[in-house]
Amino acid sequence: MHKKSSSRLSKKTRYLQIALNSTLEDAANVISILPPSERIIIEAGTPLIKRYGMNAIRSLRDWWGARLWGGVGAAPSAARENPFGIVGLIAKAVAENAERARTRKFAPSPDLPAPYVVADMKTMDRGRAEVEMVANAGASGIIALGTAPIETLDTFIAACEEFGVDAMVDMMNVEFPIAVLRELKRQPKVVVLHRGVDEERENRQKMLPLHEVRRVKGAYDLLIAVAGGDTPREVQSAAFNDADIVVVWKSVYERNADTQELVEGFLKTIK
Repeated sequence: MHKKSSSRLSKKTRYLQIALNSTLEDAANVISILPPSERIIIEAGTPLIKRYGMNAIRSLRDWWGARLWGGVGAAPSAARENPFGIVGLIAKAVAENAERARTRKFAPSPDLPAPYVVADMKTMDRGRAEVEMVANAGASGIIALGTAPIETLDTFIAACEEFGVDAMVDMMNVEFPIAVLRELKRQPKVVVLHRGVDEERENRQKMLPLHEVRRVKGAYDLLIAVAGGDTPREVQSAAFNDADIVVVWKSVYERNADTQELVEGFLKTIK
């Protein structure tokens, strides 16, 4: 049995969570130019995990760790130097992570910050099995859906405590998040209030569920993440409404000259 560890998320700090949903090559490029900040959470998005499996989590953890510890993004240059490009880089990452997966030692020194990577598994069943998978891959947090059976969510949260991973419950398409929370034996570390991508695209009138932030916080002592808003105004609104974590993806989906400046601006906005 794995020893339970305390969360590194603080209620005194606000975080920017960057969801990476495309390819590992795109993810490596984005990470290489992010400002090295412990206030940044890297998310292995569901499409990324479906494409690459647990290696997506391992790779993001390695690359974000290198960025935090050395201040440089080694992944893109390593891909260029490898004769097999990103495929060779992925194979190399798999081999290098084998020992770390066995020992769960994901930082080179206790004095250095461990990179925080969230696995958006959208767990609906087999809660313990999915938690164990991402824990062994080096994730610090994992997301389940609030529409999952209560039995699954209870199993999921208990497994997160066992494996030392932060339990996050995504309330996308849940009309009353508090009604779900009331049924749980234990509360998750984070509740995610989420307007989905398809909702935003197909229904322009669909608003971010900001009205739920203080309602949930008034009833439970946990952290709130808001996902589904990418503009500086939406980020500022989420922060103003007392969100602890603001999730963005579209603004940093692909590497460009403005990504670093944009993320630094977001960090200032949610300070």
